[in-house]
Amino acid sequence: MTEQDRLRCCLRLHLADGVGAVLFARLVEAFGDAEAVFRAGPAEWRRVEGVGDKTAAAIAAVNDEQINEELALAAEHGAAILTAEDEPYPAVLKRIYDPPGVLYVRGRLEAADALAVGIVGARRSSHYGLEQGQRFAELLGRAGFTIVSGGARGIDTAAHRGALAAGGRTIAVMGCGLAQTYPPENDKLFEQIVADGRGAIVSELPMRTAVLAGSFPTRNRIISGLSLGVLVVEAARRSGSLITARLAAEQGRAVFAVPGRVDSPSSQGVNELIRDGATLVQNLDDVLAELGHVGAKMAPEAADVQALPQTLDATESKLANMLSDGPLTLDELAQRSGLDSGRVASSMTMLVLKGVAVQRPGNVFDRRRSG
Repeated sequence: MTEQDRLRCCLRLHLADGVGAVLFARLVEAFGDAEAVFRAGPAEWRRVEGVGDKTAAAIAAVNDEQINEELALAAEHGAAILTAEDEPYPAVLKRIYDPPGVLYVRGRLEAADALAVGIVGARRSSHYGLEQGQRFAELLGRAGFTIVSGGARGIDTAAHRGALAAGGRTIAVMGCGLAQTYPPENDKLFEQIVADGRGAIVSELPMRTAVLAGSFPTRNRIISGLSLGVLVVEAARRSGSLITARLAAEQGRAVFAVPGRVDSPSSQGVNELIRDGATLVQNLDDVLAELGHVGAKMAPEAADVQALPQTLDATESKLANMLSDGPLTLDELAQRSGLDSGRVASSMTMLVLKGVAVQRPGNVFDRRRSG
């Protein structure tokens, strides 16, 4: 079958009522691929855990007209439709428990987005929360990280804006289909992300899916799934951001939290995250120190991270080239480069996080080798 045939089979499964990400994956695993699912038929589908008569009938009911409409809507709104077999589909997302069977993307996902940090928080945020959300997004964006958030009002919007202000990249994960904008006041922000080539707007939901409260908790697993770690900025006890933090922990990601006022209800959730073990964050170094370990653990494959030379700034490139002939200590790097030791130390931290260098005992650094 052609790639278009494969996509149509994935959409036929994806558009069926009752088929979520877990059931999609079970069916594909049971039969080998999406095409094989439809070569099998309803009697065999019902042998798969979770597929009863109602779901089998719903899968069989999806017709070519529905698929054609979905493809036309995606084209109209400039959205690509990715399956797990497509190269731009994020490798790190494939390994969560329930990866999206289909991912709709406006804009571009790039290899550099493997180095991402999620920033989430309250929709009804204080001035302090907005300030910190944008501040950390700018700091992380300048350091070379893609900022992932949910496109919502409040902290999410501040995070996306901070990434853009830093000249970085950002990904907005929507809780509705891409045929609409939510919240509507962020239309220009989303258009800027796409038009300027600064990231992507993504969703797993069919194009016409309306804004429903139940969609947001499930989309949160994509925010955390795309990220090396998730930073929570301002969250009450019932905040959806705490769901994202929990999902991040379950997925093996780092969980960070910016402390809030002890007398503010909108900070109770985030302060309790810190009490329960989240990394307290006051500056960029707090994030980098934790991601040194998590970044190495969560790198999709060594090749994915090594293939990011375009993310290096001039200092990082200079230091990386100095390691080509063999390992050097931090002091040797500072002496040979003529740079101050603080700048060398911060740049080497970024080279380690970007998979270009490895740190060995005694502050010795070496180039990461293939394989």
